[in-house]
Amino acid sequence: MMEEPGKLKRALIDATAGAISGGVSRTVTSPLDVIKIRFQVQLEPTSSWALLHKDVYVRSKYTGMLQATKDIFREEGFRGFWRGNVPALLMVMPYTSIQFTVLHKLKTFASGSSKKEHHIRISPYLSYISGGLAGAAATVGSYPFDLLRTILASQGEPKVYLNMRSALVDVIRTRGFQGLYAGLSTTLVEIVPYAGMQFGTYDTFKRWTMGSSHVRICPI
Repeated sequence: MMEEPGKLKRALIDATAGAISGGVSRTVTSPLDVIKIRFQVQLEPTSSWALLHKDVYVRSKYTGMLQATKDIFREEGFRGFWRGNVPALLMVMPYTSIQFTVLHKLKTFASGSSKKEHHIRISPYLSYISGGLAGAAATVGSYPFDLLRTILASQGEPKVYLNMRSALVDVIRTRGFQGLYAGLSTTLVEIVPYAGMQFGTYDTFKRWTMGSSHVRICPI
């Protein structure tokens, strides 16, 4: 009976640690993400001048990383580099929390123990599967915030949406609640193998460093 509080405490620690680490890393790297998104949504190529159609050229908004950094700072100030960071935090914090919590639960089920030293001994196949399922669960749970983050970070000046609320209302009004999950299936096709490889490879190398790669339980 005393084991259940311990399991709950372990799950809360995993969720909190994942949320904090995800939030810090997300905030620190936000400027790079904003610049990346601006290039992704720019229709013109990154050359200084782009051919719009026959004999008609337009100047590209962003032509390089340094130029884009200067342009964003000039037009939007420092705040421009953290545009969309609030929904990004609302995305990455539950994402990492869900991911690590689900991963721990799956490994506990597979190994029959909540102790992490036992988790490393599960079948390598189960390591990859657990990682993929954890990534899928985290993606579904946090996807609407990821969508709003992309919408807000992609807009320059003048703004289309002043804040996350206006973007959320507009998406629901024009596309319904299902609009908050636009592109989810494609994202899952990407994230499941990515997360599976990430955690599966991590476990594999950890087994090697521990000299226990020959130990396998719960074969699949």
